Amino acid sequence: MKKVFFLNFKFLLIVVLALLLVFVPGCKVKDGSDQNGNGNGDDGGDNGNGTKTTKWDLWSAGETKLRGVNIYQRRVYPELDGNVFMGSGTIGPPHKQADFDDLSALGANYVNISHAGIYSEKSPYKLDSDVLGNLTAVIEKIGKADMFAVISFRTGPGRSEFTFFWGEDGDWFDASYYNDRLWKETGAQDAYVNMWKKAAEEFAGSPYVVGYDLMVEPNSNEVWLDAWDPEEFYDDYGGTLYDWNQLFLRITTAIREVDRETPILIGGMAYSMVDWLPYVVPSADEKTVYMVHQYAPFAYTHQETGDNIKYPGTFDADYDGDKEQVDKNWLRNLLSIVDDFKATHSVPVSCNEYGLVRWAPGADTFMDHSMELFEDRGMNYALWVWDPDYEPLTGENNAFNFRFGSDPDNINDVANDLLDVIKKYWQKNEARPSNTEFE
Repeated sequence: MKKVFFLNFKFLLIVVLALLLVFVPGCKVKDGSDQNGNGNGDDGGDNGNGTKTTKWDLWSAGETKLRGVNIYQRRVYPELDGNVFMGSGTIGPPHKQADFDDLSALGANYVNISHAGIYSEKSPYKLDSDVLGNLTAVIEKIGKADMFAVISFRTGPGRSEFTFFWGEDGDWFDASYYNDRLWKETGAQDAYVNMWKKAAEEFAGSPYVVGYDLMVEPNSNEVWLDAWDPEEFYDDYGGTLYDWNQLFLRITTAIREVDRETPILIGGMAYSMVDWLPYVVPSADEKTVYMVHQYAPFAYTHQETGDNIKYPGTFDADYDGDKEQVDKNWLRNLLSIVDDFKATHSVPVSCNEYGLVRWAPGADTFMDHSMELFEDRGMNYALWVWDPDYEPLTGENNAFNFRFGSDPDNINDVANDLLDVIKKYWQKNEARPSNTEFE
């Protein structure tokens, strides 16, 4: 009798629980739906229409979904870096799990991984398993911290890290470290295409990787041509190997052979400056996001300590010899280029690099205006830069480390107005891997 009673009781309990799930208002089931089967947007894999979320939805929703940072990881050159400054591995600086946990705790939900390419930079071009292993480990740490990731390749076949230090040879490196053959050699471009196809094969199924940024700041216009007028550049070099438009189409085709779902991100020439965006020719790919890097006005965002260029303020913002009033309206006018591009092509645009030196007077106001204008346009955005807790690097290279405050001499985390502004916007984040299920 006791056994029968126990089975009946268990049956009744199951029935009661089932009725509660059906009739109790607001009761949620495991997939994030309410009692009527309707999803709750960012709180689960269901987007409110009875279907699961896609990675594309994070970029195309018309509202900001991803707010976060860039991390910077490049090849280590022991003869230049030693074995401490950038770490002793193939790629540096080293990032620990705690670095990403701390970032997530501040509210960020997205990391743009500005990373060395996974193929060798010199011929014969081939997979570098150490670089791929580092990238894989970083993505896992980002996912474990409940954030999404975008893979952005800084380098690759025919392109070395020193393209970002153009004109600085003779200081801490010599000119032999330059390698920009990518813009002159078909073989290098073929290998760059193959590198991305391999990367897509590796990460297509990742629940954390939500974008492939095909090249960080294409710049053939500077390194080979010193051409800064976009109209003249495309009149003279459109369709040639110097033209990023033709190369990213080839990369897109190769990626879509192995991964049809992960969004592709494309910035323009001239380091993806806003005013070169109109010269990007959109592809036929329906899951491509177009990007800008927004550091204008450079005289303000990259000023040296003691320059005392203020925001809002009046100064020569475009190096034409005349002073301009630089304020929120100035920034809004600049971003009207983004508005026009979106309206013309019906495509989403993001900003996966922006920022300023932490000691710039009015940095908190500049940041507040920038982030608000991105939000107004429904743009995802990633701040430069999140440095790891690694003193050999941050003790010397910390100009963009917003956790250190406005005192150039301080090299420790400190409460500050710039950080407060950033956190204010990051608190809007809702989508995370833990509450998002992709189709």
